[in-house]
Amino acid sequence: MARRMGITAYSILARAAVLGVLAVSAAAPAQSVKAGIEAWQRGENAAAVAIWKPLAEQGDADAAFNLGQAYRLGRGVPIDLAAAQSWLTRAAEKGHLDAQATLGLLLFQSGNRAGALRWLKAAAERGEPRASLVYGTALFNGDGVQRDFVLAYALVSRAAAQGLGAAKATLAEMDKLIPLDKRRKGVALALEKVGAEPPTAKPKPDAKPAPKVAADKHKAPAAGEAPAKSAVPSSGGWRVQLGAFGRKSAAEALFAKLSGSGELAGRQPSYIAAGAVTRLQVGPFESKAKAQAACAALARRGQACFAVLAK
Repeated sequence: MARRMGITAYSILARAAVLGVLAVSAAAPAQSVKAGIEAWQRGENAAAVAIWKPLAEQGDADAAFNLGQAYRLGRGVPIDLAAAQSWLTRAAEKGHLDAQATLGLLLFQSGNRAGALRWLKAAAERGEPRASLVYGTALFNGDGVQRDFVLAYALVSRAAAQGLGAAKATLAEMDKLIPLDKRRKGVALALEKVGAEPPTAKPKPDAKPAPKVAADKHKAPAAGEAPAKSAVPSSGGWRVQLGAFGRKSAAEALFAKLSGSGELAGRQPSYIAAGAVTRLQVGPFESKAKAQAACAALARRGQACFAVLAK
């Protein structure tokens, strides 16, 4: 019997942290939604929310998704995870793919496993990589769903093929634990879902030793291991905010994942209570420009981030 994977579903969630992307849809009143996004990008968050809210109330899925993100991040409105969930649900029920994935991850993070798996499954079936990774891991572990090695391997393979780094790491673990015949069926199922040509990388036969996984330069140091030294300022007036969480442990998990990255190495986390949520901020940065540059680098790896003044 295969043993349970060393990566828990919760840490997988931390790896696949909810993205702060905004949506523009050609099917929606694009100019109005786009105007809100342009205001958001100028830092006029309250103005963006004012544009999106009436559209969302009229049933526009893109506007509802963006409004949910604003409430989740606390930009233009106070952080309100209940409101974020409500608006994301409206968008998800209309078939908005990013809303389905983001809602699933938000519910997972808040401990609503059944609700999370419903939306993660819906998004995974449509090929969303974050949802494919988390739902595929749940299928491997039999965590809230019936264990299914073939579908688990298919979903995680698909997410890895889309370039999701955490999925590649998880797939390497699955290669060691799932029998070769089931891995082959999983690859075939993944190809069937996307109608793609067979990938060059195939499951490794059990007779060959599994290759060593290269060390992740973004991985947090292990317990007792000294972190890499980095020339970071000991003081500064700016931080980067990486999200708001219903549980402090979720904020701590995300910092543990990101703390070894070049942008954050050697910097310190601040866990700031804001009502029912905990904001994760990391710093210091000596200037707003340096904080924004760090956010830009993190955003290229899919991590939502924005610069804030330290208080």
